[in-house]
Amino acid sequence: MKATDKIDAARIDLLLGELRLPGIKLIWAALAATADKEGWPAARFLAALAEQEMVERSRRRFERHLVEARLPPGKTLDAFDFDAVPMISKAQVQALAAGDAWLDKGANLLCFGPPGGGKSHLAAALGMALIEKGWRVLFTRTTDLVQKLQIARRDLMLEAAIAKLDKYHLLILDDLAYVTKDQAETSVLFELISARYERRSMLITANQPFGEWGKIFPDQAMTLAAIDRLVHHATILEMNVDSYRRKEAIDNARSVGRPPTRATIKGSS
Repeated sequence: MKATDKIDAARIDLLLGELRLPGIKLIWAALAATADKEGWPAARFLAALAEQEMVERSRRRFERHLVEARLPPGKTLDAFDFDAVPMISKAQVQALAAGDAWLDKGANLLCFGPPGGGKSHLAAALGMALIEKGWRVLFTRTTDLVQKLQIARRDLMLEAAIAKLDKYHLLILDDLAYVTKDQAETSVLFELISARYERRSMLITANQPFGEWGKIFPDQAMTLAAIDRLVHHATILEMNVDSYRRKEAIDNARSVGRPPTRATIKGSS
């Protein structure tokens, strides 16, 4: 490489860094060599560079959104056992995983069922699929988020804290039923539900059906208002199956089986 070529190459790297074009910076030299060798027209060379930049930006955006989502590891749709939850339609879940039909409208998804029935797995798996489609998701235990919102209220920052959550197209609240009946806790949860109503979507998992939500919201009017906002434009998935964890424990116990009995040989008298 000539001295002038080295200077030009260094200058290009510097300019691409200043312009924040990491994808092009990563591949331009190799593409330029190929273009020179094969006689590419300028338009083809530029198109290849732009395409590489888009691919790199998409990859970096996915990684950034995956980190901020805080999804539990290993929970994907491929790993979800649909046969164990026959009342859940795989086709319906795959349609929900696209996101377009409901996230654009601020619709909700509610998953009900006993502990260990796969609700959290399904919620996290949908979150992962939606991130892959370019949506922004946050997965959180309901109690954790409620505590943060209570602190924000104490600091007179509740409205700002709720507004900050608007950047997420989907907010996954896991284990709603574990919120206590404290008025202060449930009131911030109600304000969150009201603020996102018809604007931003929520996916909520809960052990109890609506009839038991009086245990979560001590105020009857608040209970009815919360349910009304959540159910309007909502898809409800009932997952009334035996616990995955209980079934796994039973299967493991059966696979181990009982230890063999040892025969005792008595000595002759």
